[in-house]
Amino acid sequence: MKRLLLILLPLMMLIVSCHNGKQNSTTDEVSNSLADIKRKGKLIVITDYSSTNYFIYRGQPLGYQYEMLQELANYLNVKLELRVNSDLEKSFKLLNKGEVDLIAENITITRERKEKVNFTIPYAQSRQVLVQRKPEKWMAMSKKNLEASLIRNPLDLAGKTIYVQRNSAHVARLRHLSEEIGDTIHLVEVDENAEQLIYLVSTGEIPYTVSDEILARVNQTYFDNIDVETPVSFHQNMAWAVRKDANELLAELNTWLEEFLQSKRFRNIYARYFENNKSAIIQSSDYYAINTGKISPYDDLIKHYSKKLGWDWRLLASMIYQESRFKNEATSWAGAFGLMQLMPNTAQRYGVDITSSPKEQIRAGTSFIAWLSKQFSDITDENERIKFILAAYNIGPGHVIDARNLARKNGADPNIWEGSVEKYLLKKSDPVYYNDPVVKYGYCRGTETYRYVIEVLERYEHYKNILNKPGDR
Repeated sequence: MKRLLLILLPLMMLIVSCHNGKQNSTTDEVSNSLADIKRKGKLIVITDYSSTNYFIYRGQPLGYQYEMLQELANYLNVKLELRVNSDLEKSFKLLNKGEVDLIAENITITRERKEKVNFTIPYAQSRQVLVQRKPEKWMAMSKKNLEASLIRNPLDLAGKTIYVQRNSAHVARLRHLSEEIGDTIHLVEVDENAEQLIYLVSTGEIPYTVSDEILARVNQTYFDNIDVETPVSFHQNMAWAVRKDANELLAELNTWLEEFLQSKRFRNIYARYFENNKSAIIQSSDYYAINTGKISPYDDLIKHYSKKLGWDWRLLASMIYQESRFKNEATSWAGAFGLMQLMPNTAQRYGVDITSSPKEQIRAGTSFIAWLSKQFSDITDENERIKFILAAYNIGPGHVIDARNLARKNGADPNIWEGSVEKYLLKKSDPVYYNDPVVKYGYCRGTETYRYVIEVLERYEHYKNILNKPGDR
């Protein structure tokens, strides 16, 4: 099991994101109505990490549930805030406390669950299947002999030991199956999720598990020595879950799903994750973060220099992805180059050029960030100061200082980015504002910088979801 722990440590270290603020004590004191979601401007969703639902690959958040949720958030015209949790019972509790608006993962609809939550219309159907390991040298066996070596009749599960995730629908199904066959199935409930357990079957460390067929078949493309052809249930509907009293939200979700499930966009998303052979390449990549804990080839350098900077390495990684997609050879039309897209004058100040190594480029880039941090040292809130640094890195400190001056002159807070200084940066394309006496650096088009700050910080949240490990800072 030591080898397993090393391989799957990133998965096992994931924890549920929590609010920092005071929690309400009863469900009645909170509200997740559709109007509230639109008023706060964000949809808070719990999903699970897996090779299909939500993951990071080469620095980019991807996944079946993730892409559908992005489509939903766009439809509602709100931001998407994702939390990660693999314990469904905990997710139900968070939902019913009003701490999240929606649970979006492959939840099978059962009578017991319908007593706790309301479900959307189904978006898929799946059945539960037994995951078992094929015998050694199975490729040399005849089909008849291979079939004879595998369990095909549920009656043959009598006396067998099956490992399943705690609090999953598989627990109840196997208990019912044990009653149906009139014999004992030894059930071991563990904290590992279905995908981890499939891996353990493939390596021979456990004999059997049970999984939803959709997930099992995707994993069969990664591990060709597993068999997933033996069903242990009928087909079941899969859906998202909302609170019992979230009637307006449920109606809106169902309206959207009815149209979206018939769309070409949905078919493309489904095909990308369930009908694409490249998914096996992604899952085996060094930069499939769920398995490896890696974002890029430069993680060690990023960790080293972010520590000197006093930043979370995942924030710096998100920024570098935004700049260059981790492509050391990247150049821009304006002459910016390398991983951190330094402009030639800035690069020269820190002793690097287009031929410099990735190490030297990251050293120079973080030195520039440290200098920018000093320019905004009067902003005492660290989280706010980071937004100003990101903006200044993208557009230059002069334009950000101008926007602060405009905010101050117009009665807004010059130390707050969102809704204050960012607003006046966007106004610097208007002559009324860029000709104002407090503006020293003239016209600028701030829309790119506005998006830059949002996208870097949003990706950072995804990195924290998937790579939430102590000691990485």
